[in-house]
Amino acid sequence: MGTGKVRRIGLLTAGGDCPGLNAVIRAVTKTAHNDYGANVIGIEDGYIGFVEGRGRILSNRDVSGILPQGGTILGTARGNPFEAAGKKEGDYSCFVRAFDDLKIDALICTGGDGTLTMARKLYEHGFHVVGIPKTIDNDVMETDYTFGFDSAVTIVMNAIDILHSTAMSHHRVLVVEVMGRFVGWLALVAGVAGGGDVILIPEIPYEEGVIFERVLERSRVGKRFSIVVVAEGVKVRGRILGEEEKGRIKFGGIGAYISHLIEDATGLETRPVVLGHLQRGGPPTAFDRILATNLAVKAIDLVMEGKFGQMSALKGNRIISVPLARAVRRLKVVPKNHYIIRSATAVGTSFGVRE
Repeated sequence: MGTGKVRRIGLLTAGGDCPGLNAVIRAVTKTAHNDYGANVIGIEDGYIGFVEGRGRILSNRDVSGILPQGGTILGTARGNPFEAAGKKEGDYSCFVRAFDDLKIDALICTGGDGTLTMARKLYEHGFHVVGIPKTIDNDVMETDYTFGFDSAVTIVMNAIDILHSTAMSHHRVLVVEVMGRFVGWLALVAGVAGGGDVILIPEIPYEEGVIFERVLERSRVGKRFSIVVVAEGVKVRGRILGEEEKGRIKFGGIGAYISHLIEDATGLETRPVVLGHLQRGGPPTAFDRILATNLAVKAIDLVMEGKFGQMSALKGNRIISVPLARAVRRLKVVPKNHYIIRSATAVGTSFGVRE
């Protein structure tokens, strides 16, 4: 593809939704219009909508008032774009046609690991692509945080706060199943913020006996309730609980499993609570609104500077760019020596392992 002046920029949101996506759409559209005099083509339903040629010009008026809204006004979808276009896997002619049909000079792809991996492949096949990292899982490499994470942490923390009162009233153990897929960032940070007594994450293999001992110990000293926070990707005897769905694992069941284990082993009344898609919804926090805006403005600047194959990212207090290839080389997991784990252990939180 040529490297002439960029006048029309495609923007898509793909993968799971999260708070902050509309902040990106707003910032991309307004920055393109106000700073560069360029048009933004909002693409419906991610890569599927892109290869089907579904897009529309976004004006400043179109994005007015959407900053506090959750979800994405463009819609999102998971699925195989090659299949949607009736092409064989790896036949990028459908993307060539999409660029031509929508008359765009560059494409900004907003999403998590899967979305950004496709963006990297597009760049490697000669397309003008820039990425913006979003996911409630916070599992994208090369950025300290993804937008959507802080909002989900706040939702989970608030849920745990609410559950404390009913757990205390009924003297129960409540097992809260939290999203996060293969990593434990969401369960860890929200669990610590909410005062979880036990936190189980995929990065730290647990011992069932340690969990039982902790809730029994709390009961013996007069703390007649416990909150156990478990990430959905925690394994049971080496495997993740869930079902295969369209080439992805549909996580689910670990909360109920741990709940039954605790009740059977301790005799304490135990109930699972699955927060599910509550964690993805609602308005973005102030942190996520600002982060999404900053990442979006950086992405537009990268496009206009012709720096394709890059992803905007947060490092410390700076917004930088990093190669997409580095960002998607693997998932960002929780280090076992992470300072939050140290702090949580110091105040008495158990991670299901003997100290």
